[in-house]
Amino acid sequence: MKRVAVILSGCGVFDGAEIHESVLTLLHIAQAGAHYQCFAPDMEQLHTINHLSGEVIAQKRNVLVESARIARGEVKSLRELNVADFDALLVPGGFGAAKNLCDFALSGADMDIHEDVFTVCHAFAQAGKPAGYACIAPALIPQVYGQGVQLTIGNDTDTATAIEAMGGAHVACLVDEIVIDEQHQVVSTPAYMLAQSIVEANTGLEKLVNQVLKMCK
Repeated sequence: MKRVAVILSGCGVFDGAEIHESVLTLLHIAQAGAHYQCFAPDMEQLHTINHLSGEVIAQKRNVLVESARIARGEVKSLRELNVADFDALLVPGGFGAAKNLCDFALSGADMDIHEDVFTVCHAFAQAGKPAGYACIAPALIPQVYGQGVQLTIGNDTDTATAIEAMGGAHVACLVDEIVIDEQHQVVSTPAYMLAQSIVEANTGLEKLVNQVLKMCK
């Protein structure tokens, strides 16, 4: 059975992992007959958003604790992730990917990736193990894989420009498609960067998961 590590970034589209993307990713891993284990950095998230009003609220939350909501408690600290135990990596999107896993939401092309996140993602890259990034999470890819790596966040011009400034080769992509970089063994899809419904998001995510599993050695 193939084993997949999934990195979550909290719980909720505006300050954590996008819940639909995360759940659909886990569903498609399971439906493909593979096993998943969720991980998240044990850290305070950037801020907390009231998802009803969209306003920032004065409440501190922990990314690992919040990720446990999606994983039904079955989540481990990212520092416990041993790349040798897994065949592939998947990273759903949501603003948490751009606020907690890195600071792309604040710094754009000058962003830094959280140390634990970079260590894990880079280890998968160095091991030649396939990885998939969805929605805004592909913003991590240039710093993880280096100059010229192909990826997509859909067709948002400003985001694509920032990604290319970091050395990525952005490929415009429809909501239901994926971009595959065979050389670097990394796959990406726009998901809710373009999706207007859970059905639209699902199509690309299913392709992403199945492609990453297909690439496992």
